[in-house]
Amino acid sequence: MSQAAIEFANVAKSFQTWHERPHSLKEVLGDLMMLRLKAGCVERTSVLRNINLCINKGDFVGIMGRNGVGKSTLLKMIAGVYRPTEGTIHTHGKIAPLLELGAGFAPELSGLENIYLNASILGFGHNEVNRKINEILEFSELKEAINRPVRNYSSGMLVRLGFSIAVHLNADLLLFDEILAVGDVGFQNKCLQKIDELHKLGKTIILVTHIPEQVEAFCSRCIVLDQEGVIYDGLPNIGAENYRHLFHQR
Repeated sequence: MSQAAIEFANVAKSFQTWHERPHSLKEVLGDLMMLRLKAGCVERTSVLRNINLCINKGDFVGIMGRNGVGKSTLLKMIAGVYRPTEGTIHTHGKIAPLLELGAGFAPELSGLENIYLNASILGFGHNEVNRKINEILEFSELKEAINRPVRNYSSGMLVRLGFSIAVHLNADLLLFDEILAVGDVGFQNKCLQKIDELHKLGKTIILVTHIPEQVEAFCSRCIVLDQEGVIYDGLPNIGAENYRHLFHQR
């Protein structure tokens, strides 16, 4: 029987946005002098609702959907960056998320120093990084740039560093949010092969992508999001076709 790696139960996520709220003390005093004071109002925007999912250990899930349907929000809730507005999420095992370029990096520190910093943020100890440091450096292909501050890195270099850290730590769950949209094609292919290798070792992987061919070639399951929820969950080739159909409808 399969074991659950991630469980969503009646999960919803919404965000609050203020409208017409004073932005500074100067603006408040000015409004008072003119005998007007904007109390402001809150608009709640629903992104996801009624999400019920069980992702099993060893699954390789491709998540697809148009921009703004909540793919990144879903991953951030799994990683613990966001809390659900409603419902519960349970994860089992250590998580290595690669969600945004430069997330978890200190700009003034070198790439090498950031390897240790980023790993510690993810809950991995200094000794564990020491055992993997040569593999991380070799895979990243950053060479002498590894000793330069990451504020001088290009987006492609940040992907190399972040990806190399994530895939060489002994994490149970790996989350990738469109990170392969940046960088050269050669390194993208290298990343996909590494992800496939980790999947064959039994790791649970979630990949957000807009490229149906990646889902068809590598994933064991596809989830398509639209209209605040899941509209397809099943075979990757059918999921990719559902994704393509969304754009044909438009």
